[in-house]
Amino acid sequence: MKKALINIDYTNDFVAENGALTCGEPGRHIETSISDITRQFIEQNEYVVFAIDFHKENDSLHPESALFPPHNVEGSAGRELYGKLNDLYNVYQSKANVEWMNKTRYSAFAGTDLEIKLRERQITDVYLAGVCTDICVLHTAVDAYNKGFAIYIYEKAVASFNQKGHEWALEHFKSCLGAEII
Repeated sequence: MKKALINIDYTNDFVAENGALTCGEPGRHIETSISDITRQFIEQNEYVVFAIDFHKENDSLHPESALFPPHNVEGSAGRELYGKLNDLYNVYQSKANVEWMNKTRYSAFAGTDLEIKLRERQITDVYLAGVCTDICVLHTAVDAYNKGFAIYIYEKAVASFNQKGHEWALEHFKSCLGAEII
């Protein structure tokens, strides 16, 4: 078994109190957990991917522009990692096992070379953390399942602005994707 942590969208816009599309207190509540898990993966020399939502300013052609206010816009403070995770990334960003990956869709696999990076490293197990449980974490998990990866979700390191959606996604991970909730 080789494993990787995919750290999804834990940015100011999704987590900070004044974030453009914040999941609020639930997102801030997981700050220590997501930072500790990330540090552990990095220090154990496991592969860590920061899969971060990326939008261009005034991109009216992006499908999310009809659904959500502008968020995670290129060059904005809203796109920076939130709190302790940003500090951690700044310390470890130059390590060979740490990678920043821009994503333009909900899934970290859609339109990226994430699958190639995982296969190159012979990774079989993906561990997911971040926000939002029922959107980007969910879509990444579904794609991971469809690509044959074993999936692990850190329950104390995922959050959403929709508690019902969060709970539904956790159950869906187990019952439909065979994921292990840890």
